[in-house]
Amino acid sequence: MQEKKNTILIVDDEEQIRKMLNIFLDAADFKVVESENGKQAIRMAASVKPDLIILDLGLPDMDGKEVVTALRQWAQTPIIVLTVRSDDSEVSAALNMGADDYVTKPFSADVLLARINANLRKNAVREAGEPNLVNGPISMDLVRHEVFIDGERISFTPKEYDLLRYFLLNRGRMLTHKQILKEIWGAAHTEDTQYLRVYIGQLREKLETVANLKHIIVSEAGVGYRMDVCAAVPATSAA
Repeated sequence: MQEKKNTILIVDDEEQIRKMLNIFLDAADFKVVESENGKQAIRMAASVKPDLIILDLGLPDMDGKEVVTALRQWAQTPIIVLTVRSDDSEVSAALNMGADDYVTKPFSADVLLARINANLRKNAVREAGEPNLVNGPISMDLVRHEVFIDGERISFTPKEYDLLRYFLLNRGRMLTHKQILKEIWGAAHTEDTQYLRVYIGQLREKLETVANLKHIIVSEAGVGYRMDVCAAVPATSAA
């Protein structure tokens, strides 16, 4: 099964730049989607919901700063501007409009990768208060999209990961079926409770890596689900 990966949206009208970015980001274990103009990028940001956007300013249909302004009306996705424009006025304008970082072409792949990871980490802290979510033996790395149960790395599909993340963010709270379905699958799926039950079953099966851990997700008939708060796992002493 496909595992959850950080998705990066590349917005650049130069095919060679997109191809080069695709190669090194894929090698760094990111999932990449591409757009060659601003309007398409705004639509893809809404449908794909990338974890980070790399944005050129010189697009064929609109200035990249307009894309930043449009996205900031409804999304806080990290945006790294990647452009040949190096004037201080361009840098400050893009940052003031809501871009998170600014890298000029030509660029170092290592530097860009470091900026990507730094912005993903900062966004994880902004969303959850910390880059890791922990509940007893469950630990989720929000930057690398990895889940460990009792120290063992467990693979989750993208939807399973998103569902577990939502439970961890709201641990101890009762979440209604509609709340969960809207958050994970969108407003068009708020009545698909059978679909949700299937995924809850899959989550519980994987949580069973630790005995009885599947019972951490409690169901209340006709209402929804709650992830109980687990006690911290005590450190094991060396024999």
